[in-house]
Amino acid sequence: MGSNLEGKVAVVTGAGRGVGRAVALELGAEGASVVVNDFGGLSDGVSEASNEPADSVVEESRAAGGKAVANYASVATVEGGRSIIDTALEEFGGLHTVVHFAGNRQPKMIFNLSPEQWDAVIKVHLYGAFNVVQPASVIMREQQWGRIILCSSGGVWIGTMGGTNYTAAKAGIYGFALSLAIELAKYNVTANCIGPSAYTRMTEETYAQLSGRPLSPVMEQREAGTETTSRPEHVAPIVAYLATEEAGYITGQWFNAGRPGLVSVNSMPSPAKSIYSDGKWSVDELIKVMPGTLGANLPKPHSGAG
Repeated sequence: MGSNLEGKVAVVTGAGRGVGRAVALELGAEGASVVVNDFGGLSDGVSEASNEPADSVVEESRAAGGKAVANYASVATVEGGRSIIDTALEEFGGLHTVVHFAGNRQPKMIFNLSPEQWDAVIKVHLYGAFNVVQPASVIMREQQWGRIILCSSGGVWIGTMGGTNYTAAKAGIYGFALSLAIELAKYNVTANCIGPSAYTRMTEETYAQLSGRPLSPVMEQREAGTETTSRPEHVAPIVAYLATEEAGYITGQWFNAGRPGLVSVNSMPSPAKSIYSDGKWSVDELIKVMPGTLGANLPKPHSGAG
């Protein structure tokens, strides 16, 4: 057991499986008291709920010497978000860190995507971030200390096949984190994003739905014991670090982790090339100059399942 988070209280949403589970266990191993939140449904986010995923992580954390309690609320509602924060206050007497990793997927091409499938994903990811962060921010502002760590996705930078709802939600989370960093800076509250590259159950189910294959190459390797790809436990340390006192100088940043031994920080988007005119550009002028200037060698969207 470590002690870098001794005396701190953290809530982790989506902590019953995948990266959220690994993060909850890592925080507990560093001394934090952890609220393990998980609705317990399948990765579509609308299937029947179960207490088992959260309970299992709580048992595992306690067996390793950690302090953990379960919460089964859905982050998709204001009441659910409040319940998660209230559990931290009632069970551990405080709150210092919010980690929002609850997620779901409804992979459909945009021409087949229903409003209900759009809403189901936006509500868990983006509304979920608001529903837990808003009540937590009141506490953090008052105590002049807090750590907010949100899960986004590399799809924000490159897009995803069959994932317009998912990518839009994750892009919203990134913008949300940047604004939180500005609003809460003077209260010693940080807000950062994680773009995990770990292969999880949700990744596998999405791959199977879009490809029609029962197992992805990664899962085939995992079952054969030859997998070398990213795992949830490779993401957890940077999340735990961002929750420490020592990381208080870091806010408004995006970190990627998951590949063994690799953590990276992404640069903010900035102009790659510019063109100038003495006045307003005309469409005719742009038709003439664009192919050899801004339009030259532009990257094409990738075609992966994301």
